[in-house]
Amino acid sequence: MKFISRLRKFPFMAWLWFLIGALYFVLPLFATFEFSLSWDPAEPFKAYQRAFEDIRFWRSFIASNVFAVITIIACIILVVPTAYWIRLRLPQARRIVEFITLMPFVVPAIILVFGLIRVYSQPVTIPFTEIVLMQPFTQFKAGTNILIVAGYMVLAMPYMYRSVDTGMRTVDILTLTEAAQSLGASWFVIITRVILPNIRSALLSGALLTFAIVVGEVILASFLGVNAFGPYLFLLGQHRAYEPAALSFVSFLLTWIAMGVIQLVTGGQNQTAGGH
Repeated sequence: MKFISRLRKFPFMAWLWFLIGALYFVLPLFATFEFSLSWDPAEPFKAYQRAFEDIRFWRSFIASNVFAVITIIACIILVVPTAYWIRLRLPQARRIVEFITLMPFVVPAIILVFGLIRVYSQPVTIPFTEIVLMQPFTQFKAGTNILIVAGYMVLAMPYMYRSVDTGMRTVDILTLTEAAQSLGASWFVIITRVILPNIRSALLSGALLTFAIVVGEVILASFLGVNAFGPYLFLLGQHRAYEPAALSFVSFLLTWIAMGVIQLVTGGQNQTAGGH
C-alpha cells in the first residue's frame, strides 16, 4: 500500500515502472519479429510466406482451433452448472472442488497423458466379464480425439473454473434464481438465460485462456499422435529457424489481441455496472 501511495504522489515513477514492464514484454517480441525478417533482406517476409504456404501449418492450426472450440464448449457445460450449484446449494463443497481444479498444477501433463494411454489403450468390457463393448480409444481417430479433448479440459479446468467462480461472485445468484423460479423457469432456463448472460465476461476470459492453452499445448498432442499446432511448431523448430520465429510472433500477437479483447469487454461491462 505504501508503494502504491508513493507512485500516486510521483507520477513519473509510475510511468517509469510501466515503461520497464512494457519493455520486458515487448523487447523479446520485437527481437523475434526482427529475426523472422532477417532470412532474406530482399524479401523480409519470406519466412511468413513459406510458413503460410505449408499445408501442414494450416491443417495443424485448424485442428488445434477445432479442439479449442470443442474444449471451451465442454468446459462451459461442465463448469458453469458445477460452480452455480456449489454457490447456490453446496457452499461447504467449495474448498474440495477448488482443490480438485488445482490438481493440474500439481500433476504434470506427461503423467496425465501416460495415464490416459494406459487406461484407454485397453478394450472397454462389461464388468466381471470378457464381453467387449468398445475397442480401445487409442486405436481409432475419434477415440483419440475424445481423449485429447478430455486432457485439454483437465489442463484448462483451473483457469475456466476460477474465471466462472469469479464472475459468479459479482452476481446475486440466489436472488436471480428465486426470481426466475417465481416466473416458472426450469433449471436449464435459469442457467442458460439468466446465469450465463450475467457472467459472459468471465466466460470470455476463461474461453480465451483455454484457447491459448490448447493451441500452444505440445505434450498431450505429441504422445497421442494428434495433428496439432503445438507439435508442428516444435518439430519445425528442430529443422528450421526463421519459420518458427515467424509463427511464434504470430502466436504472441494473437494472444495479445485476445487479451485486448478481454480488457475491452470486461472494462466496458465494469463501466456499465458502475453507471447503474
